[in-house]
Amino acid sequence: MILITGSTGMIGARLLFDLSKNERVKALRRATSSMDVVNRIFSADLDRLKNVDWVIGDVNDIYSLEDAFENVDVVYHSAAFISFRPSDREAMMKINVEGAANMVNIALDKKVKRFCHISSVAALGRIAGSEVVDENSVWKTSSENSNYAISKYGGEREVWRGIEEGLSAFIINPTIVIGPGDWYSGSAQMFSSVAKGLKFYTTGSTGFVDYRDVSKCAIELMNKGVAGKRFIVNADNLSYRFVFDAIAEQLKRPKATIRVTPFLAEIGWRLESLRSFIMRDKTMITKETARNGNMNWKYKNDRVKKEIGVEFIPIEEAVKHTAALYVK
Repeated sequence: MILITGSTGMIGARLLFDLSKNERVKALRRATSSMDVVNRIFSADLDRLKNVDWVIGDVNDIYSLEDAFENVDVVYHSAAFISFRPSDREAMMKINVEGAANMVNIALDKKVKRFCHISSVAALGRIAGSEVVDENSVWKTSSENSNYAISKYGGEREVWRGIEEGLSAFIINPTIVIGPGDWYSGSAQMFSSVAKGLKFYTTGSTGFVDYRDVSKCAIELMNKGVAGKRFIVNADNLSYRFVFDAIAEQLKRPKATIRVTPFLAEIGWRLESLRSFIMRDKTMITKETARNGNMNWKYKNDRVKKEIGVEFIPIEEAVKHTAALYVK
């Protein structure tokens, strides 16, 4: 039996969709989780939901995990909290680090055969002056590392610890994932921002990948039996402006025309922090997002290509597919 955590999130729901085609799958979700993303992804084949056994629980609830792991041989751990707001640091450490530790401990106790940890390239760290990142990049404490990155690195340490204790596991590190996730959070906010009439663009660049490819790579690596390795999952390294322009074309919205320099970005996040404090609501722009927007990072994908021969979906196609689902 297969267990998927984070099953109502974009990557978890896609894993659920792909795996439920031919077999029954357990899906862990919280009682309060929205099913919007699941329904959006399963709209292509609602019959597959018949092969899903929903388990109410939480990665920070040991007792619910004990129940979820019953008769489970294979685990895909994709549950995570993504945020770049300083106020969410404690919650990210709780879910992304302690939650991963709980998953690893129970997987060891239950003697599961295979374990896939869905991480992020953020866990590889970002060091100014070394913008090309591969699986051999070594984490170093740096001001460039966000709280989210620190929490994902902490979660990975728990998985590596589990591997040392005998867990047959591997890690995949997706870049920015393009797909039909929650319209108001994570990478999906790129689409909602453009839909609202985004006017500003930054000069930075990074890696992007289709959510279908993330699921495909995880499943093929699992089926191949790899263990004790990490794999960067990245389709292409592109500028933020290129991707936002592609989204604008698909949503039939005006393209951003105002360039945000690093200087203006520094002013912007400070003004947004002041506005958030006065209005007592969440910041839309943080110091981390403002600075990352003008940085340039390149991620290699040689290892995963060599391992399973994957051909990545072009990002233009990923944007087109995702925009169509949102419009629908």
